[in-house]
Amino acid sequence: MARLIAARRTAVVPRGGAFARLRIEDLAAPVVRAVLADAGIAPGQVDEVILSNALGAGGNPARRVALAAGLPHVAGLSIDRQCAGGLDAILLARALVDSGAAEAVLAGGVESYSRRPLRLAPDPGGGPPIPYEQAPFTPWPERDPDMAEAADRLAGRLGISRARQEGWAVESHARALALDTAEIVPLIGVTRDAFPRQLSPRLLARAPVVHGSVTAATAAVAADAAAVCLVVSDRLAQSRGLALLAGATLGGDPMEPGLAPVAAIRAIWHGEALQMAEVMEAYAVQAIAVVEGAGLDPAVVNPGGGGLARGHPVGASGAVLAVRLFHGLKSGRGLTAIAAAGGIGTALLVEASGA
Repeated sequence: MARLIAARRTAVVPRGGAFARLRIEDLAAPVVRAVLADAGIAPGQVDEVILSNALGAGGNPARRVALAAGLPHVAGLSIDRQCAGGLDAILLARALVDSGAAEAVLAGGVESYSRRPLRLAPDPGGGPPIPYEQAPFTPWPERDPDMAEAADRLAGRLGISRARQEGWAVESHARALALDTAEIVPLIGVTRDAFPRQLSPRLLARAPVVHGSVTAATAAVAADAAAVCLVVSDRLAQSRGLALLAGATLGGDPMEPGLAPVAAIRAIWHGEALQMAEVMEAYAVQAIAVVEGAGLDPAVVNPGGGGLARGHPVGASGAVLAVRLFHGLKSGRGLTAIAAAGGIGTALLVEASGA
């Protein structure tokens, strides 16, 4: 059975902040080196590097990171499943190791929202190209909602008020402020997540409305970060780390992408006790809906805060959740889950050694 034996990340920094001038490889290569050092694995033992990157312009970012980190023999595999990609990279690593095709795979995600390329679409009328922010996630424009619009519609359907969303955000920030920084690789002097703060009622009241009940306080900010995990065979693990018990990625209704992780969680988790769960908070309403829809115990969810407090480095966000789980789960079972645009949900179930 594949095991996760080391996991680290950079701090998560909102776009335009301290990481704004760093290239993809500048973000991820130091994390790769730290993970290998933690695990006591030599670069030459690594069979593959799988990294998610959602906003870049191609060029195989995983290969660039491998070269920058001193792994020239590794070809590198870059994937794009938007927000879910960082967790899906770990599921792919698990499959390679469990099949016997590899013994050591570095997997995770890296995203520079600050350096994302400008996007232009041809004008159907023959005029100048038209800038756009959100790529199409379905073939049907009428079923391809803006993410904030979809979150607000979900809030309305489930009766999740703005006040309840704000309460979730307050708790997320409070927990993140108390988070131990051991999982973070210092980079250009940044050793802590940059965004967590005390959210007062006055700040919440003044938060700009993004769409309906969703405000700037209850939607995760765009961010830059890298997160990498090392997945290895039992032979290399020597009973260390987290056993990767089960994983699932499923498609759901693209009109309600926030609910997609519920089916993925149900596919791999059947109600057994969980000591910790990491659920992505792209929006407060989405996190609340997933926790309640899947039947998770809120007391074990995101003990170190979530995406609302850190930010959302799209392709890296799922891997950040896995890093949090690795450092936070001391015994028993843990789970992580994330939603992605287009109605995609990914979940991973793990067990700590000695459980």
